[in-house]
Amino acid sequence: MSKRTGIGSQKKARFNRMCREVRHFVSANPGCSAQAIVANLNHDQGMRNHGLTPRKVGFFITRHLGASLTWWQDHRAGRRVYGLIGDEPPKKSNL
Repeated sequence: MSKRTGIGSQKKARFNRMCREVRHFVSANPGCSAQAIVANLNHDQGMRNHGLTPRKVGFFITRHLGASLTWWQDHRAGRRVYGLIGDEPPKKSNL
């Protein structure tokens, strides 16, 4: 067998596409959950064979997109929701 000597251009392209798609979705839908991001990527963007789960997307955002995205806790649902840095979490209502 020959030794693999590629430079990883496909891996970089997938990484860049993932970053771009996540940023685009969160900017269009501030306050969305990781589950909503995964649903969009799997069904609407056609990234079906990437094995994406909400847990993986949550780790990906905190590890690689922390400079442009932030999260806050949705206490009603008990999950993290994501938005752009500078977006404020929704104010608590007295319902």
